[in-house]
Amino acid sequence: MKSILLFAVTFGLTISFVLLNSPSPTPTPIKPDPMARSFVLWLHGLGDSGPANEPIKTFFASPDFSNTNWSFPSAPSNPVTCNYGAVMPSWFDIHEIPVTANSPNDESSVLQAVQKVHATIDREIAAGTNPKNIFVCGFSQGGALTLASVLLYPQTLGGGVVFSGWVPFSSSILERVTPDAKKTPFLWYHGMADRTVLFEAGQAGPPFLEKAGVKCEFKAYPGLAHSISEAELFDLEAWISSHLQSSS
Repeated sequence: MKSILLFAVTFGLTISFVLLNSPSPTPTPIKPDPMARSFVLWLHGLGDSGPANEPIKTFFASPDFSNTNWSFPSAPSNPVTCNYGAVMPSWFDIHEIPVTANSPNDESSVLQAVQKVHATIDREIAAGTNPKNIFVCGFSQGGALTLASVLLYPQTLGGGVVFSGWVPFSSSILERVTPDAKKTPFLWYHGMADRTVLFEAGQAGPPFLEKAGVKCEFKAYPGLAHSISEAELFDLEAWISSHLQSSS
């Protein structure tokens, strides 16, 4: 039982407007927000929850995020093979820990989870958000799901960001990637001291994406274990800001 708890903890990560009234009797027209509506979907790791990750958005203090809608969903509870069948929040099944570049994948459960992510993206687009202002980010298992979901979404999105994740399916899936999906940029962070999702598993990501003609920027962090650092989040803020589309 102790090993089960340790694995679950290792994979998880828990991390005003001032209104000024003018004295003039003539109402001052409100200037439209120069930034269009944007959306950031954050997918947590195994055994974690969405609400536990909500403090992440406090790192995004730039005015560029003044019109950003954040979503931190929680994975459903499922039995997890690598944790001896224990039931815990899990987007899809994982067969072994540590995850290596050659670990077996449960592609069917990954694709089921992808459908749910796509439904969330579809709703946001229907609400009026430009697809190119939608960013999907995820840590560990959530990072693997981010890769799968963004790569298989038929439209061009703002970007996919993987923290300490891995490729959760074989290269045969690349036949399903649409020309528009290939235009979505990826950013990949991975700690070189990661003993849960090995660094080699992260390194396998960019070459996999390049086979599909997808651009991926990979950033390695020496000494970083299976976690997210403040440096990564501040870097992510700048990266998303540089990819946001204006309302004009």
